[in-house]
Amino acid sequence: MQLNEWKKLVSESRNIVFFGGAGTSTESGIPDFRSASGLYNTGTNEKYAPEDILSRDFFWERREDFYTFYKSKMVYTDAMPNQAHEALVRLEQRGQLKSIITQNIDGLHQKADSQNVLELHGSIHRNRCTDCGSRYGLDAVMASEGIVPYCKNCGGLIKPEVVLYQESLDMELLGRAAHDIQQADMLIVAGTSLTVQPAAGLVRLYRGNKFILINKSSTPMDRMADLVISDSIGSVLSELVE
Repeated sequence: MQLNEWKKLVSESRNIVFFGGAGTSTESGIPDFRSASGLYNTGTNEKYAPEDILSRDFFWERREDFYTFYKSKMVYTDAMPNQAHEALVRLEQRGQLKSIITQNIDGLHQKADSQNVLELHGSIHRNRCTDCGSRYGLDAVMASEGIVPYCKNCGGLIKPEVVLYQESLDMELLGRAAHDIQQADMLIVAGTSLTVQPAAGLVRLYRGNKFILINKSSTPMDRMADLVISDSIGSVLSELVE
């Protein structure tokens, strides 16, 4: 089937679900994790591996090292939505896109004006005091007096509401994502290695025959997809949606 035929299928679909990973934001200047130039393969810290730094134990035991890495490698305050984010907004405004399920924590879907976004791994824009529960935005974390942000109300440690290694995903959110995928008449998956569980296992719940997979490298689920494209996510989505 040619791309033009898939464009027709997109235009006819009324219950599209988009499932995206870090590759969705690389065209906004945010590095992914597992590609050759990704965060896990570029030696970003001589002392600790990124997987160790981004763990619950490390956060509590080495909070200054955690926040040094987090602020410099996980937060990109100047990043702007790219073509992929904008194409999804157009789909949603037409009433065709029912939900965006993302593994990203950057908030770019909301910045682009998408409304129904399920953030499986949390967001850098939501932060909470671990003692009194006071909530803080990203600006408060980035502008803290020291490298580690502390609560202005009680002095407690502020923690980003992102899912670290050793932490569980929100089961209610996971259930909503599973329901949306099961109900979808088209599933578009982009920018994810589909190796992280349980999020990646959600894709297996799709039972339709319009499964589009856009990723620069191969994934364990390429054989399941009805269309596999190895190209720019932004340009492909823009063409499919136009």
